[in-house]
Amino acid sequence: MKDILADKIKKRFINGAYMNREYSWLLFNRRVLDQSQDPTNPLLEKCKFLSIFGSNLDEFFMVRVGSLVNENAADPQAKDNKTGLTAAKQLEGISVAAKGLYALRSRCYVALRRELSANGVKILRGSELTPRQREECRAIFSSRVLPLLSVMVLDAKHPLMQFENMKSYMLCDLDRGGRRMIGVLSYSGALDRLYRVGSGGKVRLIPVEELVRTFADMAFIGYTVTDRMMMRVTRNADFDTHIDDSDVERDFPEIMRKKVESRAKLNVVRLETDTEQSRLRDFVVKQLKIKPAFCFTDERFFDYKFMFTIGKFLPPEKAASLRYPPFKGAVPDYIRASSSLIDTVMKRDVFLSYPYDSMSPVVDLLEQCASDDRVLSISITIYRLASHSRIADLLCRASENGKQVTVVIELLARFDEENNMYFASKLQEAGCTIIYGMENYKVHSKIISVVLKDGDDLKYITHLGTGNYNESTSKQYTDLNIVTSDRAIGEDAVAFFRNIAICNTDFEYKRLLVAPETLKPGLIKYMDREIDKAKRGGEGRILAKMNSLTDRDIIDKFVEASCAGVRIDLIVRGICCLIPGIAGKTENMRVISIVGRFLEHSRVYCFGSGEDRKVFISSADLMTRNTDKRVEIAAPVLDEGIADRIVGILELMLSDNVKARKLCPDGKYRRVETLGDPVDSQAMQLKK
Repeated sequence: MKDILADKIKKRFINGAYMNREYSWLLFNRRVLDQSQDPTNPLLEKCKFLSIFGSNLDEFFMVRVGSLVNENAADPQAKDNKTGLTAAKQLEGISVAAKGLYALRSRCYVALRRELSANGVKILRGSELTPRQREECRAIFSSRVLPLLSVMVLDAKHPLMQFENMKSYMLCDLDRGGRRMIGVLSYSGALDRLYRVGSGGKVRLIPVEELVRTFADMAFIGYTVTDRMMMRVTRNADFDTHIDDSDVERDFPEIMRKKVESRAKLNVVRLETDTEQSRLRDFVVKQLKIKPAFCFTDERFFDYKFMFTIGKFLPPEKAASLRYPPFKGAVPDYIRASSSLIDTVMKRDVFLSYPYDSMSPVVDLLEQCASDDRVLSISITIYRLASHSRIADLLCRASENGKQVTVVIELLARFDEENNMYFASKLQEAGCTIIYGMENYKVHSKIISVVLKDGDDLKYITHLGTGNYNESTSKQYTDLNIVTSDRAIGEDAVAFFRNIAICNTDFEYKRLLVAPETLKPGLIKYMDREIDKAKRGGEGRILAKMNSLTDRDIIDKFVEASCAGVRIDLIVRGICCLIPGIAGKTENMRVISIVGRFLEHSRVYCFGSGEDRKVFISSADLMTRNTDKRVEIAAPVLDEGIADRIVGILELMLSDNVKARKLCPDGKYRRVETLGDPVDSQAMQLKK
């Protein structure tokens, strides 16, 4: 597909070797959309990527556009530190780019609809129904949809309603004896998104949106429907999360609950309609006081989540043929053969690479710790949990068994606040000590600290990872994990939780780099080491993988390293505000992005090669919010065999020529040249 984003507006968002954060994110989501048309993906997986693209875009408007709206109101002259753009200028460019993405999504959906039809799945439109299908759909609407629609007529006694965030509505222009009014149909969350029509071998499905468009007049008996329009609003979700820590008498979960509820009433940052011009649209735009630049049109749907569910209408064997082959994360042989994971970790460091390795050894280790008499205490940081979390259950069991259990649970984890409040209450009832973060820093670290007593000695087991303690996402996200009994790391881990408890960031750890104090300076120290080596005629080397790169200090250090001759390879899945290949600045740098079957989520920072190589795994991306505004950990990899495996994974990704896209000096992402056999790094790791 033509690169509309780069061709139309890249000059607004690129300044030399620097790229605007929001533009880079839009380019990332464009790469997600590309996967819906990638011929190497099975059909139902393509449908999934189309849905993910839409969900990503929804969150972008709620959070990033919401943040820019707030910034523009608070300080209109403030500028992005990479490209010098004000919030208003960024919003202007986002509007243009987003309209291009809407057009691309529509084309992708049309292509997928055609491909689904060729595979026996017909998604119907109301305007295409045969007379027989129309009667069947009318019956479906009458019996299964209409009872779940809320109906209202706007007049003097029923003024304009408060449109809920991310909820679809059908507005109807009504006439009753020459009196014109507006009718509103509100969708219930209990409605199915797809309804099957007819029988036989071919699967015919009609989305609920098409049923409402076609039969909305049945809800307004006694009125003539002269026009109709579907709409959805997106509200600002970037509410103030500052908490006054000196106010010890107020209940923090209750404060957060009220803040989360406030999202439904925050200002509108986007209006979506299924028509570009109508009296109804003009009416809504005027009432909401939203700028036309942030009114978008999709004549079909506003979210494509129903594309996830199409497989359930197919015979199992047919659906399986249209998906990725199933797989199950492996458990290393030495772990499977072990009768005690505690004893195994005491003898050697354990390495797990999700989803290729199963998360079950970490969960099983917690289960053993919950009942082992040697274990005195368990401390853990929680950012996002699975909705049905075995880990939470085991922490409760450990507490009930008399272990000292401390849980640092982050109530400010965006869109997971309510889930985390539920688990915090459950864990507290079981006797766990609950800590809600640290001052006004989000605690994003991924660490478990276990303290054991062996005779008169204290021993330590520490888990350090790049991803959440979430059994569900461990099957979908790539993350790296190390479990170690190293004493220095164990003592660091105990000190880490003690410092969280007393809100102390000013602490020098023996091995761990901990934001906001030592992580960024620690990484920069190793970058400086590579710069010094290159300046002295040696080989400077930096190899790193992350989700996003936005921190200006780190970016400038990369530029300095490139200018000194350090060879730099970066694997950045999402936002990258640094452009490689710019003469005199970044010519020694390569940046690739991989969007594939699994969400690349691990963060790895490697410096040097040979005997002086230093490898860290981390919870932190190189973003200002992570390095300066969160509590994050970068942990050194002490076992050389594990370090070799991690570097091997990154080198495999650098050789990817199927899913990889390289960031070019003009700010565009292009396919990596295929010089030999195809290399899909994720698929190859599945085979190992």
